[in-house]
Amino acid sequence: MNRYCYFQSPLGQMTLQANEHGLLGAWFETHTTQPEVLGNEDSTFPVLMETSKQLEQYFAGETMQFALPLAAKGTAFQMEVWNALLSVPYGETWSYQKIAEFIGNPKAVRAVGAANGKNPISIIVPCHRVIGMNGKLTGYAGGVERKRSLLKLEGILE
Repeated sequence: MNRYCYFQSPLGQMTLQANEHGLLGAWFETHTTQPEVLGNEDSTFPVLMETSKQLEQYFAGETMQFALPLAAKGTAFQMEVWNALLSVPYGETWSYQKIAEFIGNPKAVRAVGAANGKNPISIIVPCHRVIGMNGKLTGYAGGVERKRSLLKLEGILE
């Protein structure tokens, strides 16, 4: 049974979704990857409570890493890319090319970009830390302004 709650972040309201295995999603209202059916609203569900707590700490600058059980669902390739995103350190950015090389598939830059855009667990699985080879802030499902704000929070941008 999926459960969800809302989290008010400094960048707007987020919807958090989890099940007994872990966090399924963390979306801003502009995300298109949010499922139509979220389950039952339950802000007391332990995974959701812990996610909210860690997001508060992240936005307050008190933590640089998340320690949450993740249970996102995707294709094998998407899961590989999302796992690679977890290796991008706080305060750094990687290019789509670097992610493709990291997963051992250097020609899959466009596919990496597509998988990155479908990441359902924003911020926690840090797709916002992926930029174009030219250093440009390319698309972000939560909006490029949010991406810029997250990178500023992490000290990457001024």
